[in-house]
Amino acid sequence: MAVAIDLNADLGESFGRWTLGDDEAMLDLITSANVACGFHAGDPATIRVTCREAVRRGVRIGAQVGYHDLVGFGRRFIDISLSDLSADILYQIGALDALARSVGGQVSYLKPHGALYNTVVDHEEQAYAVVTAVEAFGRDLPIVGLPGSALLRIAEDHQISTITEYFVDRNYTADGRLVDRRQPDALISDPDEASQRALQAAKEQRADSFCIHGDTVGSVAMAAAVRECLVAAGIEIRPFTSD
Repeated sequence: MAVAIDLNADLGESFGRWTLGDDEAMLDLITSANVACGFHAGDPATIRVTCREAVRRGVRIGAQVGYHDLVGFGRRFIDISLSDLSADILYQIGALDALARSVGGQVSYLKPHGALYNTVVDHEEQAYAVVTAVEAFGRDLPIVGLPGSALLRIAEDHQISTITEYFVDRNYTADGRLVDRRQPDALISDPDEASQRALQAAKEQRADSFCIHGDTVGSVAMAAAVRECLVAAGIEIRPFTSD
């Protein structure tokens, strides 16, 4: 049985007058916040408030980097050169780090979002672009990703820390990939089912961090149920980074 698990969620994804999810409630339940960086979602004011509230609660701030795709919420693959993608990712890390530092925090890790997350499971060039962006940033940022992905393998080859992730609110294919969101069985919405999945994954030590999407229907109730279930089983909920 794993003795400690990190809980993460995608936050800071509201834009202007359009609100997505309940970031403040989620921040009371998780230990790491994957904060949007403005390319797939989020605006500067929203992102800064999210960082401020994360700092206030001691929640780690991660750069949730994605394709430049506000209209598609970063869920559409973009055929982009290695150099352009690396620059886009570096831009996002820097912008988020500036906003986080303005409220007493900093970027502590990186996690790709949406289509980019799925692409770098197998796409060597785009995975390499993510890694080179982290290297260019000049600070050791752990990279969160799917176990067995090209992204984590390349990161390890470059001596960058890696964090494996398990989604408690998503179904998986037989080969360990996420079921496409367009499929009817892609998402899990029942808090009890999600809790039991999380507990089993913790027992099997499948990953270092468990994700609950902030935009999932009933995400706060699900996060509360998952956290309660893990704690009741004697599992400590704590961030995977020390700063």
